[in-house]
Amino acid sequence: MKYRTHKDLTLSEIGVGCYALSGVYGPKDPNRFKAMLVRAYELGINFFDVAEGYGNAELILGGIVRTFRTNIHIASKVGVIEGLQPNLSRAYIEKACERSLTRLQTDYLDLYQVHFDDPETPVEETVQALEDLKQAGKIRHYGVCHLPIERVTEYMRLGDPFSVLMELSAVTRDALNAILPLCQQHQVAGIAFSTTGRGILTGHFDQNTIFPADDLRSLDPLFQRERLLSGLRVANELERLGQKYGKTPAQMAIAWVLAQPGIFCALTGASTREHLEENLAAIEFEFSDSDLTDFRVFLNQEAVKLAHEQREAICSIFNSPASAITFADLLYVIDNAVQLEVLSENEGMSLVQELFALRDMPNEIAQQKMEALKNHLVDVFNEYFRG
Repeated sequence: MKYRTHKDLTLSEIGVGCYALSGVYGPKDPNRFKAMLVRAYELGINFFDVAEGYGNAELILGGIVRTFRTNIHIASKVGVIEGLQPNLSRAYIEKACERSLTRLQTDYLDLYQVHFDDPETPVEETVQALEDLKQAGKIRHYGVCHLPIERVTEYMRLGDPFSVLMELSAVTRDALNAILPLCQQHQVAGIAFSTTGRGILTGHFDQNTIFPADDLRSLDPLFQRERLLSGLRVANELERLGQKYGKTPAQMAIAWVLAQPGIFCALTGASTREHLEENLAAIEFEFSDSDLTDFRVFLNQEAVKLAHEQREAICSIFNSPASAITFADLLYVIDNAVQLEVLSENEGMSLVQELFALRDMPNEIAQQKMEALKNHLVDVFNEYFRG
């Protein structure tokens, strides 16, 4: 295992993310997941990332690592539980931290992260709550994730975050131009998640893959329309490069993330020992400078092509009859609107919450509200296209 040091923490280059335990990708065999976590420790991984909103993940992780707790670093997250609005008030953070410590069977967290933005709570209040936990020895460091760039900047100005947890892969590269340079400027560690694009870069899927209804990827815009086709093209290029190095597409994808300046640790979302061991082989080699340059050129060309195809896809959805517009279509448009900076991240999150709320309404009412939401998005994009 290779390690990287930032401030007083030395983390394995690859860490384990426990998001899968929330059931977002369908049910997981807890015994196989536990075996994977133990194997991760045996192979030298010392960083495990979890959250209060990941179902029973804190309980499971805490029970497994308690015998070697002092040899590892645990990160958890605060601010949002499924079905509830984000809450980053001082009172909530204090109580949530105690609950996480209890579930994890530990008396401190190495890293406590703001999970999602809470527009109702001033950043000053959240930072003070985190600083107080740090002073009390409940946490060693704090960080942020899933925040708009302006909020990340505010946390850096008002507090002393250790890290920013960001989505980064060869198919989700926004962090390269926004978050990572900011991290380097303020000497904040970058921690990457979804490093294989939620599996799209592993070579295990194609355009005919159908995910079960309880798998988030059945709705994930990354696996829809031209976004999927673009992702598969990137995966094919990684596979081609991998033949040169004797590595799988997944290993190439993770190695590419680790090659980005400012990245301190790359999380793997493996749920089995087999996938974990495959992913760990990503640290056994490094991209050559020429291959990194050539791949960057390829990605830039792919981005131009994708942007053109995204615009065509959005126009096609807007021109479809109201009765043909689906939940996935609107989610796709909202996600692309944020990606293209037509909407801010907070605006996009608000519309996603509004959209998901429709799933519990009678069909007729939901259809009417979906039509209204579509018309709103049409207006937003018309203004963007005119600009």
